[in-house]
Amino acid sequence: MKKIKRVFENSGIECGLLYFYIHFITEIVCFYSLNKIAGDSILLWIAPLLYDTFAFIPQSLIGYFSDKYPKIKIGLIGIILLILSAFLLNKQILPNILISLSLLSLGNAFIHISGAEITLKTSNGLLSPSAIFVSGGSFGVITGTLLSKNNISPWIILILAITMFPFYFLAEFEKKEQNQKNPCKNFNYHNPKINPKRIIFLTILIVVIRGYMAYGIPTAWKKTTIQAVLLYSFMGFGKALGGILSDIYGAKKIALRSILGSLPFLLFGNHIMWISLIGILLFSMTMSTTLGILVSTLKNTPGLAFGLTTIGLFLGTFPIFFIKINSFIINSILIITLNTFCFIIILKIMKGRST
Repeated sequence: MKKIKRVFENSGIECGLLYFYIHFITEIVCFYSLNKIAGDSILLWIAPLLYDTFAFIPQSLIGYFSDKYPKIKIGLIGIILLILSAFLLNKQILPNILISLSLLSLGNAFIHISGAEITLKTSNGLLSPSAIFVSGGSFGVITGTLLSKNNISPWIILILAITMFPFYFLAEFEKKEQNQKNPCKNFNYHNPKINPKRIIFLTILIVVIRGYMAYGIPTAWKKTTIQAVLLYSFMGFGKALGGILSDIYGAKKIALRSILGSLPFLLFGNHIMWISLIGILLFSMTMSTTLGILVSTLKNTPGLAFGLTTIGLFLGTFPIFFIKINSFIINSILIITLNTFCFIIILKIMKGRST
């Protein structure tokens, strides 16, 4: 009970909830816009690829820049870029579409780094705030997609983007209240006996695998809108739950059990929705662990640490644009191999408890 109380009394939870909303609205704007930009045109394939490239890859550079110049309001820049993107989208002409896509990608990148920086720096070494922040994206992706398919006016999306401002300023106020000199000093999830560069490489490798599995896991059962909503909701719940349970019971314990526990559900859930959803939820719980490990090895540059995870996600999702494996046997071999590999890496590079 004391552990649970400690997690929810931690002041960083407020920032996690505030940025949950900001992240949620960000992805609504982005995926509504992506669906409107691509439509049934030639951009259907290339627009998501360009978006992923320019939203994910630059985050490590933006994060490093934010670490070095913390007074620059990265989140505010991101929100303004998203609003400009949504405004341009109201006039569907090619120059506007291309500019809108560019602003959309960069706005997403800036907001992600801002959310990571604030939730990590106000968390006192706990994983819950950043996990809650990140989980908002899954709910935003499916909501934005559904809004675009139901012909919601772009002006409503623009208004939603504007609503991020008060949440952003409240989060900035919470961050200012703490004003710690070494805000990430309590992140100690890594094994100090292993070379930090090796830990960084292996952790990014886990993120690559998780990125691939998130989109490459066979889900033949997903045929209706409700099923799509459930899929993304379970991803989101898994990300948040992983951080909360890690803070209560220990990150290494939760990571290892969720990786192993997800295996049978991922293997046999292709045609059975609830089995698949349990596997997706369990595997999504590793998100907070990988971020915690990277921040532990890069305490002075949490923005860079978060940016490295987005590069890993991009590398993991990139193959999905070109190839989709439908063979049950090949998928089973891949899932078993990749899950086992992640389990071994976590076992080696993490310490038992950090708090």
